[in-house]
Amino acid sequence: MTAYEVTLNKEPCDGIFACLTRDPRFVEDDDGLATIDPDGDPIYDGDGEVREENGTVIASFDDERIEEARQAAAACPVNAITVEEVDQ
Repeated sequence: MTAYEVTLNKEPCDGIFACLTRDPRFVEDDDGLATIDPDGDPIYDGDGEVREENGTVIASFDDERIEEARQAAAACPVNAITVEEVDQ
């Protein structure tokens, strides 16, 4: 398995939601912008941890779905998403 962090900077997010079609852990937040919710994906059964700091959503995962997160980041037209592998 791969440990990785997904960071979503909400300031440049413009609600295009290209990320939602690449990784179902991305969902629409109450503010009309994207956020990350591991429980928003009906097939995800891991223990994702999500926190928000100063308008940035940071999610930590330890699973085999890093490629989906990378696809979501690549699809974001405003480059608001980054994905980084982290040490366990």
